[in-house]
Amino acid sequence: MAVAAGDEVFLRARGRTLSAFREDKEYEWKGPFYFIQGADPQFGLMKAWAIGDCDNGGDEWGEEIKLTEQAVQAINKLNPKPKFFVLCGDLIHGMPGTQWRKDQEQDLKHVLKNTDQDIPLVFVSGNHDIGNTPTSETIDSYCKNWGDDYFSFWVGGVFFLVLNSQLYFDSSKCPELKQAQDVWLNGQLAVAEKRVKAVFSGHYHRNAGGSYRGLEMVVSSAIGCQLGEDQHGLRVVVVTAEKIVHRYYSLNELSSQGIDKDLVDMLAKQN
Repeated sequence: MAVAAGDEVFLRARGRTLSAFREDKEYEWKGPFYFIQGADPQFGLMKAWAIGDCDNGGDEWGEEIKLTEQAVQAINKLNPKPKFFVLCGDLIHGMPGTQWRKDQEQDLKHVLKNTDQDIPLVFVSGNHDIGNTPTSETIDSYCKNWGDDYFSFWVGGVFFLVLNSQLYFDSSKCPELKQAQDVWLNGQLAVAEKRVKAVFSGHYHRNAGGSYRGLEMVVSSAIGCQLGEDQHGLRVVVVTAEKIVHRYYSLNELSSQGIDKDLVDMLAKQN
């Protein structure tokens, strides 16, 4: 299922920024808003995990397609609409160079193209997207498919940073790329001026997190394969002038009931 004409929707992060948002319009605070965080649709893992062969067993991903379709449908029904939908890594299971990788990427794009056009898609790379030990070639391939591997953008007066965390895990085959990200990040943090409040990630296929010196670390479970007791789901993140409030919903909960009233009430308060 190739996606051609509409592929631009997956290439919004260019020049280390997100073209879906104009900084001149998004720089100022205009009141509370929310975004949706998803992680690890990871097309192919569910069968691979079930048969105990995570290296070679990812030749089916029908369940992941259904779950990601359910996620898109649930997001499209939300009112008010989220500012954006971010997918935090492991978009597919097939590592660079593996047999089913291209088909998994094409099928994921086929599902995601049905996301409401007014809800920008933000992509974050995971280890399955660029490899456990990324190279300039694997990162370049990712960027051609999904946009820049790291970038920043403003939304509603809030500054967001997207990082290629795999460069911190093992950059032995592309040390110059890690150095470039470090230089860029230092500059971005200087632009931000104030301390970062929260970090959102995936990869763990379970909900987890903690805090360190006022910095909250939020790990969201997967849209796809679950490796703990959580259900397939998405996280709703509400940003107010005073705080960041987030809640994980199963796909069934979000599809049937939407966002809880207390979160909707927060959004209704204009500051």
